Amino acid sequence: MQVKKIIIIGGSSGLGRQLAKIYAEQKHMVAVTGRREELLATLKNEYPLNIITSAFDVTTADNKRQVELLIQKLGGLNLLIYNAGYGDPSLELIPETEQLTTLTNVNGFVEIVSYAFNYFVQQSHGHIALTSSISALRGNSWTPAYSASKAFMSNYAEGLFIKARKLKKNIVITDIKPGFIGTKMAKGNKQFWVAPIHKAALQIIKAIDKKKRVVYITKRWWLVAQIMKWLPFSIYKRFA
Repeated sequence: MQVKKIIIIGGSSGLGRQLAKIYAEQKHMVAVTGRREELLATLKNEYPLNIITSAFDVTTADNKRQVELLIQKLGGLNLLIYNAGYGDPSLELIPETEQLTTLTNVNGFVEIVSYAFNYFVQQSHGHIALTSSISALRGNSWTPAYSASKAFMSNYAEGLFIKARKLKKNIVITDIKPGFIGTKMAKGNKQFWVAPIHKAALQIIKAIDKKKRVVYITKRWWLVAQIMKWLPFSIYKRFA
């Protein structure tokens, strides 16, 4: 088995942490980032030989420099997973919520993913995976910035995929669209088909290994996606 060099942006808890643990158990080298240094420390203590960590906030830090340092520590990079995300409900359109969501899901995302893409262009190969959301498919009055920012991520991913093909570079782009997963990010009391976090992480890793372009997690959310895409606005607006 080839040992991969992986960076997971947003891996101190939840889905990102679970991905890091599975990759470490598979003996890959994983660099994990997050805001909470204490959580990163416990993760590193579990897998001291396969995990390195870096505590920084994608909304305020020098993201490109941080990623550059992690690549140096890993001795290269095969896969970057952008899993950092924010999206509290904003029914009353709370300015602070809208801004923080955009800074995390758009600004920080673009800065880090564009750096990784250009790095992979230079080495002619690589893989970028990003956690968008089933919410990326339509607008939502409960979380307007969240659904819009996730749509941005998905469209950006599609653009990078096309760009890689035009550049004739072997760069894979995987857009991960989860439904509800059993993490703290899953808020609200009308959740259904909530996936156990370990099951979701295994499906994501399998999709990355297969170099999927778009994957719904869990697989049954593909059906929801088709309904959302084709549902007339006159009906959709009643519950969105």
